Amino acid sequence: MERKREKYERLVSRAAALPPTPTAVAHPCDQSSLGAVTDAAKLGLIAPTLVGPAAKIAAVAAEHGFDIADLPVVDVPHSHAAAETAVALVRAGKAQALMKGSLHTDELMSAVVARETGLRTERRISHCFVMDVPGHDDPLIITDAAVNIAPTLDDKMHIAQNAIDLAHALGFPEARVAILSAMETVNVKVPSTIEAAALCKMADRGQITGAILDGPLALDNAISVEAAQIKHIASPVAGRANVLIVPDLEAGNMLAKSLSFLAGADAAGIVLGARVPIILTSRADSVVARLASCAVAALVALARREPSLAIVS
Repeated sequence: MERKREKYERLVSRAAALPPTPTAVAHPCDQSSLGAVTDAAKLGLIAPTLVGPAAKIAAVAAEHGFDIADLPVVDVPHSHAAAETAVALVRAGKAQALMKGSLHTDELMSAVVARETGLRTERRISHCFVMDVPGHDDPLIITDAAVNIAPTLDDKMHIAQNAIDLAHALGFPEARVAILSAMETVNVKVPSTIEAAALCKMADRGQITGAILDGPLALDNAISVEAAQIKHIASPVAGRANVLIVPDLEAGNMLAKSLSFLAGADAAGIVLGARVPIILTSRADSVVARLASCAVAALVALARREPSLAIVS
């Protein structure tokens, strides 16, 4: 059944009021990826440059009735070249965002993290889902479910800061970060609880900024006020978290997919920590989730260009 997606619709409306974000799109050579690009371009979320085999892109557009007549196309022979060329467009200042088309995420990210020609910064690159969960009042940022397999404590510091910066770019009035584990007490036999406690102390010392952190917290007492009260957890984050930092990629991936396929949530994917935001979409995404991914990237790009114009909801 169709449901209203007010949280995503608000994000899309905000981004649509901005100038379109110049975006290099790597290998948009199937219905899903090219359709996402043309939908986002129609709404003025992005100003795309299509990078891939021109004949193949044109054939997909013709087959599915996509109007790409006004969209610039950079003709390259295959997906590997598309990833490298799209990254090069960003490095040349011709794009302020990068978007994944119909190529594997690993192929795109290999071009992004290349030491000499990629888009690395001093930050660790990490992935965030911005999730619209039915029955939950606020969007949830979940990180990292797609890039960092077994992040170290140092990695998690960057992962948390990337997510906090994203929350501010999206206009969250306050970033409340829960460092998740299987329990809410520190247990020397559960390394994620020790790392959660360390991250909270790092925030106390100014190594992580812009948010309130608490952890370890189990998922229930991170997002349910009732569960937090039952456990007698007194915290400005417990029960009210809007950013969830998971222990590892497996936990994050399973959490996000559980919300998607069991609770009917939508997941807008974004990669942060590179020179520009990277839009990750999936063939399983709804149309509004694909548009929300573009909207998130547009708001992140704005926050980087003009921090004073961050939109507060």
